[in-house]
Amino acid sequence: MAKIITIAHQKGGVGKSTLAINLALCFQDQLSVALVDTDLQGSLYHIREDFPELAIIGVDRLQDIQQLAYDLIIIDTPPYLSSRLPELFLYSDFILVPTKAGFFDVMAIRSTLALIKEAQHKAPHIKAGIVLNMVKPRSGITKDVSELLESIGTPLLKTRVHDRVSIARSSMTAGIFNSDDKRAKEEIMALTEEVVEQISTE
Repeated sequence: MAKIITIAHQKGGVGKSTLAINLALCFQDQLSVALVDTDLQGSLYHIREDFPELAIIGVDRLQDIQQLAYDLIIIDTPPYLSSRLPELFLYSDFILVPTKAGFFDVMAIRSTLALIKEAQHKAPHIKAGIVLNMVKPRSGITKDVSELLESIGTPLLKTRVHDRVSIARSSMTAGIFNSDDKRAKEEIMALTEEVVEQISTE
């Protein structure tokens, strides 16, 4: 049975699809990976020809996801609070919630986290983590934002992914690992390792 990682946040513009692609490419060194696009706009599905080495697929029925013959499935979700999220969360082993580091960005994830808590109540094996994404260089995470994240109840991952041109453009350049940006690659690799640790711990 495949492990399933779902990347979710009901707010657009937090870099979900870019993280999904780069995590899939990073995991692909060791595992057979499928990237599933559940957004009706199909933004990832439409660029699948740019990533011939990566299985990017769309699904009509969510229950079909569990039948896919891969070691790992990464699910990209729509940039709004979809009625499909509760079902997707129940299929997941780990739910990654990317957020920018602003106060209002963090406030905006509460609805997503509430759905995650509901799923965890039904299926206690489901794990989740928040990752600070698109962090501006030289901008410290404010004390208020840090305190808010710590009070929210869903673990905040140690890895921070910064706002880098190389990462933002990676969906057009066949992934971050084709770039010369060493720090960007290190951040994606660190995030991948941390997600593996989260999934692996009992």
